[in-house]
Amino acid sequence: MRLLRRKNDPEGLLDRVTDSLAAVGDGAHRGTLLKAALIAGGVAAATAGSAAISSLRRRADANS
Repeated sequence: MRLLRRKNDPEGLLDRVTDSLAAVGDGAHRGTLLKAALIAGGVAAATAGSAAISSLRRRADANS
């Protein structure tokens, strides 16, 4: 029994995201929800990248 089905293709990911968002947003437009999810993901990625760079800089300063 597999609980998670893994698909590596972008279309499978897009299908799962849009299906999940459609289940959450009753009456909301699918495209709008998808755009909001992509923006939120981009903001999260930028924040994580910024934190990683700050961590590397602090580590480099501590070793100097």
